[in-house]
Amino acid sequence: MTTLFHGARKLDAAGEVDGFWMLTDGDTIVATGSGPAPGPSPAEVDVGGHWLVPGFIDLHGHGGGGHSFDDGPDELLAALATHRAHGTTRSVVSLVANPIAALRASLGMIADLAASDPLILGSHLEGPFLAPDNRGAHNLEFLLEPQPYEVEELIGAARGTLRQLTIAPELPGSMEAIDVLVEAGIAVAIGHTRADERLAHEAFDRGARILTHAFNAMPGIHHRDPGPVVAAFDDERVTLELILDGKHVHPSVAHLAFGAAPGRIALVTDAMAAAGSVDGDYTLGSLNVTVHEGLAMLRGTNTIAGSTLTQDSAFRQAMRDAHVTPTEAIAALTLTPARALGLDHRHGMLAAGYAADAVLLDHEWRVTAVWADGVRL
Repeated sequence: MTTLFHGARKLDAAGEVDGFWMLTDGDTIVATGSGPAPGPSPAEVDVGGHWLVPGFIDLHGHGGGGHSFDDGPDELLAALATHRAHGTTRSVVSLVANPIAALRASLGMIADLAASDPLILGSHLEGPFLAPDNRGAHNLEFLLEPQPYEVEELIGAARGTLRQLTIAPELPGSMEAIDVLVEAGIAVAIGHTRADERLAHEAFDRGARILTHAFNAMPGIHHRDPGPVVAAFDDERVTLELILDGKHVHPSVAHLAFGAAPGRIALVTDAMAAAGSVDGDYTLGSLNVTVHEGLAMLRGTNTIAGSTLTQDSAFRQAMRDAHVTPTEAIAALTLTPARALGLDHRHGMLAAGYAADAVLLDHEWRVTAVWADGVRL
């Protein structure tokens, strides 16, 4: 079925256009323009002067709506439904550190779901190859140094759907693991690390292309020891994940990051089950988490355990608190994460040839409707 969207204020990484119209056919945008819309279509959506933006893409999340991605297919789908209602049309499913056998089973489950649901882009192994001292909300018992056979086992278990893997490059065997992952077409991220600037540059030169939740669970910027964030700023090949919830990174630091790495900031949620839900007690993997006033902490500690963020909220905070332009903010939710996964030929823009994923926002930038593959969710 073809659908004509008209009377929109378009916003994507290319900028703003008033009087925008967009024609979709099935799951693809086939034409766009401004001014008078083309002739009648079987289905029409009068946007009424509100904002039309591409569907959001989340590279990194663990749950939502009271449900965790680690707890089986029904829970995973329920969690994704929460994020889809907030404009996230495509998601990478992130997994915390667990025993290798459990991770293999989770990767297989995600592969099964992705085969029938194209809105699931695949999986992200955030663990187990992380630095113990910067593990954040990952169980110390399940952290490992990368071994070639285990890396190959995990790749095989995902059956071509492992999109991203986070690794601490200082661990023995990490550089060789990066080589294997890059050869397999998997986006390698560095994170949960004690790496300095030199080692981060070495990992990027080996093929790592993402910095997992920049500033969090890694050395900060010091005037005599720049650390991995500055290494990522300096490398045009690298995308920096940023959790913009007002708790993980100060808005002024977020503003600095947007200026230092233009077009390379990807706003992620790192959301756990409480995103889009209520305060209370939850689990993240095998660990207990308490959420109070929207802040998730490992129970009995001062360690942040993911976020309660949705991407529409991150979009508003980027403009309101980090003082970035609407174009910069929307790019960080759409085209930039698509590019990090090598999907920018198909996702992240409102243009002919791209997936028919779109979000309708009111004048206060709040989600009022969502379409994915041309179907209203």
